[in-house]
Amino acid sequence: MAARKTQAKPNVSADELKQYYRDMLLIRRFEEKAGQLYGMGLIGGFCHLYIGQEAVVVGLEAAAEDGDKRITTYRDHGHMLACGMDPKGVMAELTGREGGYSRGKGGSMHMFSKEKDFYGGHGIVGANVPLGAGLAFADKYKGNDRVTFTYFGDGASNQGQVYETFNMAALWDLPVIFVIENNQYAMGTSQKRSTSTPDIYTRGEAFGIPGEAVDGMDVLAVRDAGAKAVKHCRAGKGPYILEIKTYRYRGHSMSDPAKYRTREEVQKIREEKDAIEHVRDLLLQGNHATEDDLKAIDKEIKAIVNDSADFARESPEPALDELWTDIYADTAPQNA
Repeated sequence: MAARKTQAKPNVSADELKQYYRDMLLIRRFEEKAGQLYGMGLIGGFCHLYIGQEAVVVGLEAAAEDGDKRITTYRDHGHMLACGMDPKGVMAELTGREGGYSRGKGGSMHMFSKEKDFYGGHGIVGANVPLGAGLAFADKYKGNDRVTFTYFGDGASNQGQVYETFNMAALWDLPVIFVIENNQYAMGTSQKRSTSTPDIYTRGEAFGIPGEAVDGMDVLAVRDAGAKAVKHCRAGKGPYILEIKTYRYRGHSMSDPAKYRTREEVQKIREEKDAIEHVRDLLLQGNHATEDDLKAIDKEIKAIVNDSADFARESPEPALDELWTDIYADTAPQNA
């Protein structure tokens, strides 16, 4: 792909650019490998890839601080990697192995890391939104100055529980950033056919929640918008909405042939808007890296991803007694 000329000099250091490039590339290479393993039958169930949307989580993680929380739906592998979860544990969970973050019992949509303040992918559309507000409520109650990033998509934006949560978050001035990852097609229907407003973030106006639309294919734009939203929340001004307009290159899940859009449309976005290529161009045009430097980074990332796949294959399946762990209800029979 030919390098695109960047008009404005970005407000970012060379080291930061390289880190964003590395982080986004890790997500993409990981997801490509996950797609391969799914095709080989090593990943079962549903598998929703994040290819194309990498700038969203990488940009927002650049605006986060230690102790901030994040919660999302089922397109969640990128969020895990961006917040520092081990690729080996993520891949092992995808393949249902004991070495996974949920010890092989959760799969693609149900992984958690208390250490990284990652409170899950969730399989029910929109169900994580009130949970995210609950996390923010706990932080406000404790007075610890933390912020919660609550991710959901353009499809989930039409769920009633989202608006109930907006109302409560506004009433209680909760430090929650509602992140709408608008990839334009939800499960398979264009936003133009499913959503009455062209800018979904404006729905927050009814609740007095400020927000903005952001170019989700530009990691620097996402980072800057995230910093603004975080500042708003930490100042005690309540919730904020970021509608990050992005694009997924694959179907909704691995089983989706994505016939509701043309290959030409996808290819056009790849060629003109790809977030990783954008940062690559900034590095080269600013003389922050050479082609050889970037090839070395790619080689390093591929090695990390291949190691995660090897770890997943070598990790055993969960033992039978694992079925009885992490149960928080008394299931013993009661005497009459």
